[in-house]
Amino acid sequence: MVDLADEIVAHYERHASEWDADRRCGGWNDKKWHDRFIALLPKGASVLDLGCGGGMPVACNVVTHGMRVTGVDSSPSLIALCRERLPDQEWIVADMRGFRHARTFDGIVAWDSYFHLGPDDQRSMFEVFAAHARHHTILMLNTGPAFGEAVGNYRGDPVYHASLDSNEYRGLLARYDFELIEHSIEDPQAGGRTVWLARGH
Repeated sequence: MVDLADEIVAHYERHASEWDADRRCGGWNDKKWHDRFIALLPKGASVLDLGCGGGMPVACNVVTHGMRVTGVDSSPSLIALCRERLPDQEWIVADMRGFRHARTFDGIVAWDSYFHLGPDDQRSMFEVFAAHARHHTILMLNTGPAFGEAVGNYRGDPVYHASLDSNEYRGLLARYDFELIEHSIEDPQAGGRTVWLARGH
């Protein structure tokens, strides 16, 4: 099934307008986590949004709170929407796997994006997180609840998801000097998402 993970870039580009519309119009049932993330950041913070989509609602919420966003997404169409909506922010067309920026950030978020990566890519993403973290950087991502792979469906196309075991995520956070702040498994108040919120040492 990992081969399907390699199709996710093309999938989001192919359905860019539909994904964006669904995210904007489907209600924001995970907002409490983004408010928690923002509350932990300093005033005027810089945030790296990995898998930013069209910028709504996550990046827009960050900017509304007076913070700066660097958004990364593999879909040129979604990044184009970000540039239209928030032209004063930084938007980069790139695959988050192996992504490198010259700067570090106060916050890093990989929301509804990280879980599309295969297990090995999920492990290696912690190098990306660490490379862009500074002292007390806040990291937030969501994953599956247990080790495994699954294939969903979106508008007739298969959509790959994967997760590591929770103990492995804990080990990766510790190995890359992130202290776990909060963790919720299949949070019913956030659409059943499994969330990790951590702080860099």
